[in-house]
Amino acid sequence: MNHSQSRNAVASARIDTLDSLREHLQWAVELEHATLPPYLCALYSLNPERNPAAAEVVSSVFVEEMLHLALAANLLNAVGGSPRLDTPEMLPPHPRRLPHAAPSLELSLLPFGAEALEMFLRLEQPAPPGGPAEGAGYETIGQFYAAIEQGLRHLCEQLGEQAVFTGDPARQVSGTHFRHTAGQLFPVEDLESALGAMEEIVEQGEGTARGGVWDGDQDIFHPERDEVAHYYRFQELKAGRRYRRGDTAQTGPTGETVSVDLAAVSPMRHNPQLADHAPGNPIRTAQEQFNSTYCDLLNLLEQAFNGNPKLLADATGTMYAVKGKAQALMQLADEEGTVAGPTFEYVPPESRG
Repeated sequence: MNHSQSRNAVASARIDTLDSLREHLQWAVELEHATLPPYLCALYSLNPERNPAAAEVVSSVFVEEMLHLALAANLLNAVGGSPRLDTPEMLPPHPRRLPHAAPSLELSLLPFGAEALEMFLRLEQPAPPGGPAEGAGYETIGQFYAAIEQGLRHLCEQLGEQAVFTGDPARQVSGTHFRHTAGQLFPVEDLESALGAMEEIVEQGEGTARGGVWDGDQDIFHPERDEVAHYYRFQELKAGRRYRRGDTAQTGPTGETVSVDLAAVSPMRHNPQLADHAPGNPIRTAQEQFNSTYCDLLNLLEQAFNGNPKLLADATGTMYAVKGKAQALMQLADEEGTVAGPTFEYVPPESRG
């Protein structure tokens, strides 16, 4: 495909109908969810007593990705859509591509370490300055949201805000249902709040639009510090230093040292699958139980985002069950010096234990 053809392909992928907008916002729900299994595997492989800095970073990013998932659901609900989470499409086999992204955005289930860090840095990478909006085949998450923003603005100009924001306000989830993050979960009811939701998602991931390292919030664990965006939190772990005031993306972090003890990481088998073990094998049985519980979580989230916002509290309780089952798996020896891990495979509702 030559340059003008590729430009035309991008132009034809423009979001210029309400159906296309809803489709892309469902992709946003899928995209925000797709980051969760890799972050959970890295998080549960860490011993938080021996690796407090790494556990704090990965857990804070995970909680904010849950916030982004809720904001994406609010966006979709605001324009008359219905977020779908309890579907096989949410859990394709790993390694997998980020939904509708460029092939370079690949996700694997890995224990914490250099390989996982590189994957997270690629995932949270800031959009290049002047990078085009990309509604499909996107190179960065920021470019994907830029395409949604363009589509939203275009449709509001063409049809008027009232014709775009037709969703039932009672389906919105807001801050009262969400804790443990400096970010804001708020209802989306018009163009201004929709743009605010997308800004929250993008800035927490890659920093401010001006190329800043900070995401604009106070650090919830260290109130004396400003919060560093996800991309730069992972850079801190890779460099073994914190960012301090005056540091930039170009200087890198020059502050206090951050230590990571790779000996205190469970050596989880990479990209485990149920098919690795015969039915009845204790590892496979534990993985099946994990998958069943995780799909229960997806079901609760789907209900919470489709008119029952109070179920978010139940979803939080189920997250603790997910954590317990994942950590139990990592106590089971697997092949060649590895331990077992969760496989995040879809279980149909009628097969859940």
